[in-house]
Amino acid sequence: EVNLKNTKEFYVGFGSGGIFKTNNNGITFQPVFDQMDALGIADFALSQTDPTILYVGTGEKNGSRSTYAGSGVYKTTDGGKTWSNIGLTGTHHISRVLIHPQDNNTVWVGSLGALYSNNPDRGVFKSTDGGKTWKKTLYLNDSTGISDLIINPQNPNQLLAASWERTRKAWDFKGNGVGSSIYRSEDGGETWKKSVEGFPQGKFAGRIGLDVCWSKPNVVYAIIDNQEEVKEEKKDKPADGKMKLQDLKIMS
Repeated sequence: EVNLKNTKEFYVGFGSGGIFKTNNNGITFQPVFDQMDALGIADFALSQTDPTILYVGTGEKNGSRSTYAGSGVYKTTDGGKTWSNIGLTGTHHISRVLIHPQDNNTVWVGSLGALYSNNPDRGVFKSTDGGKTWKKTLYLNDSTGISDLIINPQNPNQLLAASWERTRKAWDFKGNGVGSSIYRSEDGGETWKKSVEGFPQGKFAGRIGLDVCWSKPNVVYAIIDNQEEVKEEKKDKPADGKMKLQDLKIMS
């Protein structure tokens, strides 16, 4: 996250742990989050109207076995010198944090929820008082969270959220399902409607990523991890179905 009023100042967050700040365009970095009781950084948002304000979502957003849970959302109002935990401690893994372009007290958080178990602390959460209180405005079920969240920079009432149905066990990972979809809000994230016309959906739909064109925000990009198998008939199969040494020698 870059301070656009002073681009020599920016922050870097790591999924494997920590937030680092530079004031000299990256020549040196200082850790600013090491004393907090969360390891992995999922996402964070820097206010551009007051660059001393930073909201951080903890709990790495990937779904591998080495992905560790976080402890909610943190906030600093002095450029990372001091922090306070402002809630959503049960979210475990947060995918995205957004700040309203003109109102530092209005914040949206997309939560993936717990990785190894089902829990209701997933979906889209909104605060209008700087994180003192939170309201869950989009919730599908206890195994479907939010993998991405974007805002129209020219109209903050318009948001898009990508939902992701996933279930991880020590022996298995299910990364797709009918819960994976795209939702649209026209009222600042208070209410949501599914928006998937022309987009892949169904039981094979997996994780979805979103981005918006800042100069032309009517242009939105989405990428999907589609788990559907494409079956193709193999050609030149041996008559008995078994492979021979000669087959290896002539194989392309």
